[in-house]
Amino acid sequence: MPRPANPQVRSRLLSVGRDVVHDRGFNGCGVQDITTAAGVPKGSFYNYFESKEMFAAEILDDYWQSIEDRHGPILYDARIRPLARIAKFFRALTDDHSKSDFALGCLIGNLSLELSNASDEARSKLLALLARWQEALAVCLREAQERNELDRKQNADELAAIVIEAYEGAAMRGKIEQSGNAYERFEKVVLPRLLR
Repeated sequence: MPRPANPQVRSRLLSVGRDVVHDRGFNGCGVQDITTAAGVPKGSFYNYFESKEMFAAEILDDYWQSIEDRHGPILYDARIRPLARIAKFFRALTDDHSKSDFALGCLIGNLSLELSNASDEARSKLLALLARWQEALAVCLREAQERNELDRKQNADELAAIVIEAYEGAAMRGKIEQSGNAYERFEKVVLPRLLR
């Protein structure tokens, strides 16, 4: 009779495995690397995840949920003007990236490049996460329009998508250079130009 699933093992596989994938890339690590880092037998992996691709979808969700938990409240803080909230949110993300000296990049961007053509599960998850991110920004942008801080002719959803695309580009370049220069340009040049 098979052993019942242990939620603590699953949680450890997700948290430790996310770090392994973020550090080495999806194709740069195997299930053995993930289970070794988590301290569980390799065979246990498939008790919790149907495939490595399904695991990727779950670590993406876990990654974005951790960002929403830590930094999402910034976007809904009514004490701060909406455009200032957006700038503060991206500053918080950049601070996260700086903890690894900008060497890891964004897991969403990284796995978009690695898996969008290789895994339907990961691609679907990536689309859903980008939509959540875009909607959170669009809510702030629409509020900025209501307060006359942003031109009402701007399409808030489209502008939110462009902001995300610009930030992901900065994260990719920052990873290549292993520096915060691209993030700084995003915050000081790109974001102010987009949000006027």
